[in-house]
Amino acid sequence: MSKVRQYALCDVRDEVKALVSQGLIGRQHRIYSLCAFFSYRDWLHIERILEAHDFLLRDSVIELIGPEIWAND
Repeated sequence: MSKVRQYALCDVRDEVKALVSQGLIGRQHRIYSLCAFFSYRDWLHIERILEAHDFLLRDSVIELIGPEIWAND
């Protein structure tokens, strides 16, 4: 039996930032499209975390990870 990983909001954000930086998902995609990258049991836990922090599954990924800061060259 596999154990459900315990996530905190900062963990979810880090995972999603990694997916975006790898090009596996876009910033404009909806949060619900992230479920393809997590196991079913983990996703249920992640959904509860997101809902507890007032994120909607129809929100864009960029709303979850926040704006990116670009250094001026």
